[in-house]
Amino acid sequence: MLCRITIRQENDRLIVHLAGRLGGEQVPDLLEVCATSDRPPILELDELMSADVVGVDALRRIEAQGAELVGLPEYLRLKLTTLARERRP
Repeated sequence: MLCRITIRQENDRLIVHLAGRLGGEQVPDLLEVCATSDRPPILELDELMSADVVGVDALRRIEAQGAELVGLPEYLRLKLTTLARERRP
């Protein structure tokens, strides 16, 4: 299953829900959706099954810009943390 990206507004916040497998093919759509909001979005990730390295990097960049990642599976949090450490100068 590919990644399904759905959006909704709640209390002036953009909520982006991801379900499935986030791969490089879906990253441009995810980045575009997240860029449409004046405030950093909330990403609901409880149905995200996996992400490739491009998807993990996109989540890292979105979080670094202030987005809140909710329901992120622990193994993906570890990947984000590792990637963030590797990217530091």
